[in-house]
Amino acid sequence: MSANIRKIVTIVEETRTEMGRPVSPPTRRAAAIAVIENPFAGRYVEDLADLIAMGDELGGLLARKAVEALGIEGPAAESYGKAALVGENGELEHAAALLHPKMGAPVRAVLGKGAALIPSSKRRGGLGAELDIPLGHKDAAFVRSHFDGMIVSVSDAPRANEIVVAVAVTDSGRPLPRVGGLKKDEIKGEDGLR
Repeated sequence: MSANIRKIVTIVEETRTEMGRPVSPPTRRAAAIAVIENPFAGRYVEDLADLIAMGDELGGLLARKAVEALGIEGPAAESYGKAALVGENGELEHAAALLHPKMGAPVRAVLGKGAALIPSSKRRGGLGAELDIPLGHKDAAFVRSHFDGMIVSVSDAPRANEIVVAVAVTDSGRPLPRVGGLKKDEIKGEDGLR
């Protein structure tokens, strides 16, 4: 692994009731989060290939940890998302280099598919800053029941020279969805939209 990982944090969230109504089966989502050293902290670097390579490695690692935390096989995951939080000595382009060029393919390999774009977010922040990971259905972006997000934080990260990188997966959509749209059992999964 080319990334210098200080720690990995895994969070599982399970919703059993919503507004006093049971959610059965409970909806579950997990985020696997790596706190890594930013090799380009404090300086401008034109070629971000090292971060792109780290994104490739971290995508598979974090996706595996997230599905393991849910106790499911990768193909059973229904939605996904990714995000990065850069410490103060980094720049947003460092997050983009981790998330965009190569992270998607290894995440999809773990999940067995993933025709839809992986929703993503990036921001800069300090210790304990929140990272909002957007979520969408992995095979069809128009499945409204899976438009969601997961807010995570690591109390001691990112330090000024670090980046927090996260991949989130779910085994379901939102609890008690009822805003219409394409249903998950209607997905064709061919174009990433429907």
